[in-house]
Amino acid sequence: AKDAEQRLEPASLTKIMTTYVVFRELRSGSLKESDEVLVSEKAWKTPGSRMFIEVNKRVSVGDLLRGMVIQSGNDASVALAEHVAGSEEAFANLMNDHAHRLGMKDTHFTNATGLPDPEHYTTARDMAAVTAALILEFPDYYVWDGTKEFEYNGIKQQNRNRLLWRDPTVDGVKTGYTQNAGYCLVASAKREDMRLISVVMGTSGPEARAQASLELLNYGFRFYESHRLYAAETPVENLRVWMGDEQELPVGPAQDVVATIPRGRYGQLSARLEKTPELKAPIAKGARIGDIVVNLEDQELLRVPLVALQEVAQGSLWQRAWDGVLLWF
Repeated sequence: AKDAEQRLEPASLTKIMTTYVVFRELRSGSLKESDEVLVSEKAWKTPGSRMFIEVNKRVSVGDLLRGMVIQSGNDASVALAEHVAGSEEAFANLMNDHAHRLGMKDTHFTNATGLPDPEHYTTARDMAAVTAALILEFPDYYVWDGTKEFEYNGIKQQNRNRLLWRDPTVDGVKTGYTQNAGYCLVASAKREDMRLISVVMGTSGPEARAQASLELLNYGFRFYESHRLYAAETPVENLRVWMGDEQELPVGPAQDVVATIPRGRYGQLSARLEKTPELKAPIAKGARIGDIVVNLEDQELLRVPLVALQEVAQGSLWQRAWDGVLLWF
């Protein structure tokens, strides 16, 4: 990494977060790909890259998503934002809420497109964070990011990510450009069982961003390796529970715990559990019980939530009384 926390204009990399928010709405069931969106005059007039939707016409959510992801349509981004939240401004608030939840501490969004605004900024590290969340949480939808072209309204446009044609292991993610932001690219590739994400911002042209991204990815695959340390929803320990109808609670990670480290240093990995003391029922399935902390030598590498893998209901009056006595002593 170089200047990974420097605040920069994201240009159309913004649409990674716009896509993430819409994908969450699809998963929740509050939105369907077949839903028809009425195109507003504001969406139709939005400057920059377009998928060429027409004002007062209805377009499906699925087509708008493809127009945004593949063609980088600003008009599609605004239409989706208005449909989801009522206005682009309200949608930007949703984007910022998710950014905060994902730990994107140096990011603030004011629109769904990435058009320039003094209060619209991010960092390379934050862009990597939202991209990882997009890929991990929505693998079925993420396949659109690797689509090379999309035709709408009789107009066929190609994906601007040149790496999709140069490297068959690259399957996304998003390009961006404004005069101030320069040429940007978030790319991702999967080789065998290892996936890497690269973020390049502020380059001089389309070829420069493609070449720099490919060099980063090749470097990562050459000099780093990934190891799955714990499987998703698999117990790593059973913890004592007080006041419950069960005395033991299996705990583990909700998602696979994968460490990516320099090659040859697997033997320097160590892990520990930081657990909530004196667990008392009721405990809901999925409740955070603590953290799995992975170190590389003396440096903390990962901190992953440790969650309850089953529900523990409150015990009977007798059980609660007996556990109360045991706790007292």
